[in-house]
Amino acid sequence: MGFNVAEGPDIEDDWHNFTALNFPPGHPAREMHDTFYLPDDPDEQGEAAKKLLRTHTSTVQIRAMQEKGVPIKVVVMGRTYRSDYDITHTPMFHQCEGLVIDKNIHMGHLKGCLMDFVRAYFEVDDLPVQFRPSFFPFTEPSAEMDIGCSRKDGGLKIGAGDDWLEILGCGMVHPNVIKNCGFDPDEYQGFAFGMGVERIAMLKYGIPDLRTFFESDARWLQHYGFDPLNRPNRATGAK
Repeated sequence: MGFNVAEGPDIEDDWHNFTALNFPPGHPAREMHDTFYLPDDPDEQGEAAKKLLRTHTSTVQIRAMQEKGVPIKVVVMGRTYRSDYDITHTPMFHQCEGLVIDKNIHMGHLKGCLMDFVRAYFEVDDLPVQFRPSFFPFTEPSAEMDIGCSRKDGGLKIGAGDDWLEILGCGMVHPNVIKNCGFDPDEYQGFAFGMGVERIAMLKYGIPDLRTFFESDARWLQHYGFDPLNRPNRATGAK
């Protein structure tokens, strides 16, 4: 699809993690994240001094636009941190995000990109998809993408049936985010999307507990150490 890979630091400042992404001070959306805060940097001032472990890889979108300029087309993969631990949450997990900024970018470009991705990833050429309105501070309009599935006797099969499964979040980049990076939102538009890497692996391969990714159980690791050219998954009917 022509994306370049961008990287950024795990330890971020308050401006890159929140303010630049349209989370102003006191914004209620900041409460959505249980953040690991670090001691302030005595060599910095203001928001740059407030250090934390990044709660999302969207921070790299800001750094990439500032460093590389626009137009830009990047994908970001990396560790993120939130204070949560249960069957579907761990304090550290991985995210994958995409960002496209250029002139005359619209929602149709976003939908086409994501439809191609999920159909290739789940290996279902006619995989049904739908986009539901949602809210994220850094995109407007925002949406969540669902894929078609069926549920029966506690099982899940992707690509068939009359049910839906949420897979990722996406939207058109908010004008304030583009402006915060020093560009004119009347001239440049773009889209962004993001997903949990472990989550989409769990959905594809039928893994029930997110925590097993990080527990160093050799038996579990060997079980999923199959030939990458022979990928059993729910979409193709493997159990």
